Amino acid sequence: MLTPDMLIAAYCQGIFPMADDRGVIHWYDPQPRAILPLETFHVPRRLARTIRKGVFTIRTDTAFTEVMRACAEPALGRETTWISEEMIEAYTTLHRMGLAHSVEAWRDGRLAGGLYGVAIRGLFAGESMFSRERDASKVALVHLVERLRRGGYVLLDSQFLGSPHLLQFGLIEIPRWEYRRRLAQALQVDASWDASQ
Repeated sequence: MLTPDMLIAAYCQGIFPMADDRGVIHWYDPQPRAILPLETFHVPRRLARTIRKGVFTIRTDTAFTEVMRACAEPALGRETTWISEEMIEAYTTLHRMGLAHSVEAWRDGRLAGGLYGVAIRGLFAGESMFSRERDASKVALVHLVERLRRGGYVLLDSQFLGSPHLLQFGLIEIPRWEYRRRLAQALQVDASWDASQ
């Protein structure tokens, strides 16, 4: 049974869970590891124009479980999900504890896209993102990075290289030992999600 304490302990060691097609939880510690450096995060010009137009209303933590379920929905080229019901329950509990957060892009009262992740001290571990409209998740990502910078976070974990579209923002891969060094530093930082509002 996946518990919040188990998740916290795992993230503090650089490990995270994913479920297989049968819902069985497996633990991962990738080599190499993907991160989005906050200090060199790049916003593409076209996306910056979309943000300036105010196409989406950004909210945080108003629909956490809904964001998780949206991330778990089948998408083009991905018929199955690694986000099981057990994970949704455990992360929702973590959210209630103030250690997991969602950034949501809304348009005309509808959830158009967003992302969620785990925040422990100076670490934000990005878990998944989804879009129902063009650029919705990317706008949420830009908002996330601004929030993390204001809140004093120092490490944005992206786990795997995963989606190639993240490369445009400056995603890099680093060796596992380097990730663990940065993680140890991040866990010494007293960052605050709420202080960054």
